[in-house]
Amino acid sequence: MKAATSQQITGISKIVALLLSALFLLSAAPVPASAVDMEISLPVPIVIGGDRDYPPYEFLDKNGKPAGYNVDLTKAIADVMGMQVEFRFGGWSEIRSALIDGSVDVLQGISYSENRTKSLSFSPPHTIINHAIFARKDTAPVSSVEELRGKEIIVFQDGIMHDYLKTLGFGKNLVMTATPADALRLLASGKHDYAVLAMLPGMYIIRENKLTNLVPVAKSISTQRYCYAVRKGNEELLARFNEGLAILKKNGQYQEIYDRWLGVLGPPKVAWEKVLWYGGMVLIPLLGILAGTVLWSRTLQKRVAQRTAELALEVTERKRALEELRLHQDKLIQADKMASLGILVAGVAHEINNPNGLILLNMPILREVYQDAEEVLETRYHDQGDFTLGGLPYSRMRNEVPCMLEEMQEGANRIKRIVEELKDFARQDTSAATETVDFNETVKTAVRLVDSSIRAATNRFEADYAPNLPTITGNAQRIEQVVVNLILNACQALPDMDRRISLRTDYDQITDCVVMTLSDEGVGIAPEHIPHLTDPFFTTKRESGGTGLGLSVSATIVKEHNGSLEFDSNPGTGTTVTLKLPCNKRT
Repeated sequence: MKAATSQQITGISKIVALLLSALFLLSAAPVPASAVDMEISLPVPIVIGGDRDYPPYEFLDKNGKPAGYNVDLTKAIADVMGMQVEFRFGGWSEIRSALIDGSVDVLQGISYSENRTKSLSFSPPHTIINHAIFARKDTAPVSSVEELRGKEIIVFQDGIMHDYLKTLGFGKNLVMTATPADALRLLASGKHDYAVLAMLPGMYIIRENKLTNLVPVAKSISTQRYCYAVRKGNEELLARFNEGLAILKKNGQYQEIYDRWLGVLGPPKVAWEKVLWYGGMVLIPLLGILAGTVLWSRTLQKRVAQRTAELALEVTERKRALEELRLHQDKLIQADKMASLGILVAGVAHEINNPNGLILLNMPILREVYQDAEEVLETRYHDQGDFTLGGLPYSRMRNEVPCMLEEMQEGANRIKRIVEELKDFARQDTSAATETVDFNETVKTAVRLVDSSIRAATNRFEADYAPNLPTITGNAQRIEQVVVNLILNACQALPDMDRRISLRTDYDQITDCVVMTLSDEGVGIAPEHIPHLTDPFFTTKRESGGTGLGLSVSATIVKEHNGSLEFDSNPGTGTTVTLKLPCNKRT
């Protein structure tokens, strides 16, 4: 940050000096009449080129605005270097040509190759990109590029894999598309054999477009350095970007941007500079202590060791205090966001439910209308041959329309479910939680509510209710909601019906709490995900319709009842959830 501040001060000093010089000249010389019409020339912004469809690196969001890892990185470099930038996004071939013809100054994301250095100059890589082979699930898997000989391979035009495969002699087997998304959609539709493109954008596109019949069959077939690039002869501009990138890596902004966009999806990066820095901070004092023990007498060794231990403890305590301060600040910011979200949800949920209710009401009628008209359409099809329906051949629409109606019904139901969960998340229950609740009966009621889901998920559900449990004070309906959410999560975690779910209630004399323990033999939870399970909108089941609100709502309810919710899980062996609620004070 010090380097960036110095440059900013230098830039401001130059601007002030120029302004003072201009004022002096204006005051010393007569002003010509034509000067009234003169315009102040503004700095020309640097034009940054980007691919409109290469998520999560760079893309146009739903509002048509540039977004992604590359965009945030470029903005941060421009900020620390005092540069003005203007983004110009388009098709990859178009933007590459624009750099060559001079209408674009810098490409913010392009893979390095020796062939490209003939016309371009590259920065040091800001990211490493791994490429993979994608195929349909019913296609024979391959493990290397050489196994693609004789196959039809889809690549997006002018990308690094297009260049790479051409150099290997695959030119006549290549099928070009404008974007990576077009390549994967073409493959998913059943055309051609394989697609070769970057692993991370490929997985991102498959997830966002729900191309569930595609999988990566060979990972890391080619590793490429992802850089900034300018035309040959424009190295001075490139040097400014190199300097800005170096500053971001030193002040930590680069790692924050990387983690925000690529940290969860991509492989973790090792910050070697930090490792060397902290390693040096540890090794240098140790070497000093070692030299001191040689030079000083044995009578001083104990005192030196004691002082070293005190310093290490002080550093540890200071680090712990700073970490706690950061966590408290993050919680305050998150609490403010959640309060704003609650106000927004309360006002918008009703407006969403009204039109969505019309969709849910009308969809069964539309399905019946189509079923009634299908016989007439089929008769015409058999008597007169194919004809157009809604601008498309009926031979295609006869299969597509029922699927479209079913998808619309499913989508409307999902909207309804998401809105209900958002309302639950935003609702602040003002009802007094002072009723006496039989914990066993509440848990049994919750089990009955999800009985069909349990029977669909497992053949081995076990429930053991401890007798004579003390009563608790709370809202029985809200506690039922917590138990239902926990059981449904356990059901969804089971890979097959032979896995077991066990539920047990008990009384903990030490804490004076009733306890419900729910264990499943499911897929388990990754250790890095456990601290975030109750965060709003965090879910590992996004593709199957999860919204990330169930456990967040449950944690809020448990907190309202002064209870606790704990998770213990090992990937592949299952998960155990422990719910504790305080008992009534007995007199």
